[in-house]
Amino acid sequence: QVQLVESGGRSVQAGGSLRLSCLASGRTFNSSFMGWFRQTPGKEREFVACMRWSDSRTYYTDSVKGRFSISRDYAKNAVNLQMNNLKPEDTAVYICAADGYYFTKYVPRYWGQGTQVTVSS
Repeated sequence: QVQLVESGGRSVQAGGSLRLSCLASGRTFNSSFMGWFRQTPGKEREFVACMRWSDSRTYYTDSVKGRFSISRDYAKNAVNLQMNNLKPEDTAVYICAADGYYFTKYVPRYWGQGTQVTVSS
């Protein structure tokens, strides 16, 4: 079993930046992918970004391209999400995901509990 623990979520003004982190632990971790989704009340969980471990290829949803950047911390089995130029519509619970596969979209196997990001105008 894999545990994913997110951190870094907080309230920020529009135009500001945040860095989210997700630390993986549990069995010997050898994931295929790690990434981030987000969810707001009444809406479906939305893919944000992911990284393929084998070659560090990254994928982003269109609305965050050029503003968000996903990166890997090799030493800590962690993935980070640098979020710049935040907008009120980025407000959501950001949920870390791991393992799984990518075929037209990312389908994770494991989920974290989420961390709240609130962007005020």
